[in-house]
Amino acid sequence: MLKTGHPTALDRILGGVERLGNRLPNPFVMFLGLFVLIAIASSVAAALGATVRLPGAAEVTPVKSVLSGEGLVQLLDSAVDNFVEFPALGPVLTVVLGVGVAQGTGALEAAVRLAFYRVPRSLVPYVVAFVACQGHVMSDASFLVIPPLAALVFRAVGRHPLAGLIGAYACLGTGYAGGLLMGTLDASLAGITEKAAALLPGSGGYTTNIAMNYYFGAAAGLILPIVGGLVISRVLEPRLPARTVDAGQDGASVEVTPRERRALLASGLVVAGFLALVVLAWLIPGSPLRGPDGSLIPSPLLSNLVPIVALVFFLFGYTYGRVVGLAKEDRNLYTMMTTAIKEMGGFITLIFIVAQTLSVLSWSGLATFLAVELANTAQAVGLVGFPALVFLMLLSTVLNLVITSGSGLWSLESTVMVPALMLLGLSPAIIQATHRIGDSITQAISPMHIFLYFILAASQKYEPDLKLGTLVSRLLPFVPAFGLVWAGVLAVFYFAGLPVGPGASIHLP
Repeated sequence: MLKTGHPTALDRILGGVERLGNRLPNPFVMFLGLFVLIAIASSVAAALGATVRLPGAAEVTPVKSVLSGEGLVQLLDSAVDNFVEFPALGPVLTVVLGVGVAQGTGALEAAVRLAFYRVPRSLVPYVVAFVACQGHVMSDASFLVIPPLAALVFRAVGRHPLAGLIGAYACLGTGYAGGLLMGTLDASLAGITEKAAALLPGSGGYTTNIAMNYYFGAAAGLILPIVGGLVISRVLEPRLPARTVDAGQDGASVEVTPRERRALLASGLVVAGFLALVVLAWLIPGSPLRGPDGSLIPSPLLSNLVPIVALVFFLFGYTYGRVVGLAKEDRNLYTMMTTAIKEMGGFITLIFIVAQTLSVLSWSGLATFLAVELANTAQAVGLVGFPALVFLMLLSTVLNLVITSGSGLWSLESTVMVPALMLLGLSPAIIQATHRIGDSITQAISPMHIFLYFILAASQKYEPDLKLGTLVSRLLPFVPAFGLVWAGVLAVFYFAGLPVGPGASIHLP
């Protein structure tokens, strides 16, 4: 952390977090220790006869011991599949192949320089924060694409690239539930909420829709970028270590040449044509890219954006390299993609132990046990009105540190919390919106969020000695800042009685 003058209270807090975090072992060893802890905890819980009952389930489900014969056989049977089928592995490597071509030909950097060299330097953090706060529309691919591009944006205008990289990731994670656009997350959560609402006898089959949180998310998506830009420029960037400004990093060398402009124009036209064909194929009635009932959302297209994103980067980079006149050896696709994958070696290694850890956490039933027991606390205490929503927000915030899958966490929580809070007169729409706040606030700092380690690896290209504790200390200011905004937006909607989406009131009739 950069020290200038007398340290402030914030400097001391972040410095303490940094020192504590840097005492932790490297991520691989940390997850290995967590794996052992889960194995022991599951064995103790199983020996004590711990069980969990989900609403609507006829029987209780016991917590299973990872160290039992059954647990060891299950681990051996699934170890390889856990690794190769880990949800983040395929998308990360697929996008990296396309980005590697766009990066290797220089297309990405040229595009960023063209787009931002006229943007006032002081506004860049706010533009980056705004784009990041709309990122959930790309699902997990946003964590792979937006932060590295933000680093290039900052570099292009002579600002610290780490501020763009880390700031964009922080705004993506802590602002994940906000934004002016809707995506697959909206559809999946709405479906889970509707099923959970049906568990309440006499609910009349409450019907949800993908836009049930749109007003709420859009309002937050307009406010959060302002806060994000302030934190990036006033808190994050001033505390980063000094860097050496080299060619292409200062504001005097960001303008693109006429040849680069022509190449970018050609690349843009190719990408635009490709996307137009994709959208046209999606809109045609009876298209296989539509859902089973002909729906546009959800649909196979929106569920499989990762290869499309990878193709966009590939076409953009390949076309640029041809038009700009790179030598044949400088635009060797195999070399560029191989280099990009090599740079992900540490990330791939980490995935192996992460996959095994999350697998035993799920198989043992500890994750379900924790979620249900905490959710039952709210029902037992009898919280009502706005305090009940605050409890749900805090519950999701804490659980999100362990269960980072938004739909997975909501699948566990919703079966208890939706019926319970509906009995208190709250509509499923505001209940779902509240969960989405908690699911966002701590996402960026969760040790179980695999993209935290992707950002760590990406950051080490600019700061080779960067450790996890230092990275978390730089992300931490975004958590309370965004948390206060999220809570404020929720309070305004609740106490003003504003609908959180089309036809989605705060209270049940």
